[in-house]
Amino acid sequence: MQPWFSYFVVALLPAVCTALGAAAVFLLCRQPADHTQRALLGFAAGVMLAASVFSLLLPAVQRAEALGWPGWLPAAAGLCLGAVGLLWLEEKTARLASRSGSTGSRMILAVTLHNLPEGMVVGLALALAAQNAAGGAALTGALALSFGISLQDVPEGAAVSLPLRQMGHSRMSAFGWGVASGLVEPLGALLAFCLAGWVGHAMPWLMAAAAGAMVCVAAQEMIPAAAKEGSVGVVSVVLGFALMMALDLALG
Repeated sequence: MQPWFSYFVVALLPAVCTALGAAAVFLLCRQPADHTQRALLGFAAGVMLAASVFSLLLPAVQRAEALGWPGWLPAAAGLCLGAVGLLWLEEKTARLASRSGSTGSRMILAVTLHNLPEGMVVGLALALAAQNAAGGAALTGALALSFGISLQDVPEGAAVSLPLRQMGHSRMSAFGWGVASGLVEPLGALLAFCLAGWVGHAMPWLMAAAAGAMVCVAAQEMIPAAAKEGSVGVVSVVLGFALMMALDLALG
């Protein structure tokens, strides 16, 4: 498989999985069972946490040291800046969404804007693969990262289409809005890929910031929802982390 085609597949995978989740509107007339949602969210959170460490933070440390910097500095500072930046963006997004008309439009806006930094994370990982002499291992890491984000995007696509169907939209309309909410991810990946190539020396900081954003999303939204009742969600977090860790170490 040609490298650029591989990059295209990796960048497009989250949007495809969002569309797969949105397609649930053709199969289901209501939200999945609560324990199923908790298991999916917990598993995706574990995958994202492991991907943040093994696919972003550790490569950021290695790249910083190769550039002559203390490896811990951009990793720690970028991690904090990414989390703070995402929280600031979410606050501004919440204010903007509160001014829009219906619950459905606010939901679509929130999910769409939430998907943008996820796409940028994939773009940064692909930029690392393109700049790495041992591109195969880095590309495997980017694929693993994209897979982890895609796991989260399946329930997110359903979270857009199913409520819209319940609000009276046709199945095709609800599916279309669900697909549209994920199209911003490959656009974000392209933007981050081009930006990373332009500011290569800032790559460790950018990768750590992306990891901070992912950790923030998992800690703020996914883990609390997964662990609110019983142990299903907590076990799923551990299983997701273990799978991503094993995948990254075995294939890296």
